[in-house]
Amino acid sequence: MSSIETVWEYREEVLYPSLFGKSTAGICVLDGPIFTDVFGQETYDPRWLFLGVCEFKPTPTRNSWLYVTSGASTPWNCKPHEYDPEDYSWLGVEFVMEVPEQAEWPVVVLQRLLAYQVLLCHDRYPGFDPLDYGHRVPIGGPITEGSDLEIVLLAEPTHYPSTAQLDSGKFDFIHVVGITKDEREHAKNSSSEELLKALNQHGAFPVTDPKRKSIIEK
Repeated sequence: MSSIETVWEYREEVLYPSLFGKSTAGICVLDGPIFTDVFGQETYDPRWLFLGVCEFKPTPTRNSWLYVTSGASTPWNCKPHEYDPEDYSWLGVEFVMEVPEQAEWPVVVLQRLLAYQVLLCHDRYPGFDPLDYGHRVPIGGPITEGSDLEIVLLAEPTHYPSTAQLDSGKFDFIHVVGITKDEREHAKNSSSEELLKALNQHGAFPVTDPKRKSIIEK
C-alpha cells in the first residue's frame, strides 16, 4: 500500500504534470499567520502547514499560468490499510486558478481558500458548509491592487478532468475565477451557473484577468 509520502509524490510529480504541464520548482506552503492573523484562530494543526500551492507554466495547448493547491487530498487521518479508492481522500478537493501571466497574487488567493476550507472542514465555523461548486467567496478586497475583482466564484472545470484518483481515494478539482461585486449580484438574482455562462461568453472564464472590467451593463 502507498504511504502518505507516496500519495503526495504521485499527485505533485505524476498527476499534476500529466494534466497541467511543467511546474516551477517547489510549493508555496501555508504558514501559521494565515490561521492566526488572517482567520483569527488561536490554534491550528501543524500538519496544515504542509499544504500549499504549486505553479505551472503555460503549455502548447494552454496560454495561461496555472496555480493549483496540493495537500487537501492528502490522507492525513487515514492509514494505508484504510484507504478506500471509492471514497474521498481527506478533504477531497484541490483548488485551481488560471491567470494571464506569472504572479504572486494567485498564490495568496489559493492559500487563503485552502486555509479557509481546512477550517470549515474542521468545524471552526459551525453552521457554514465547506466550499463547493457554485459558491461565491469574498476575499476581503481587490484580488490584487487596482483590480475590480473582489470575489471568487467556484466552478466545476470542463477543460480538464473535474475528478482525479489517488491510491488513498479520489478528489475533485474546484476551478476558481475572480468576479466583481455587480457580477455577484447578478448571480444572486439568477444563479452561479448563469453567471458562468456569461463569463465564458465574454472570455472571462476560465482565466482570471485581474485587469478586466465587469461584464454586467450598468
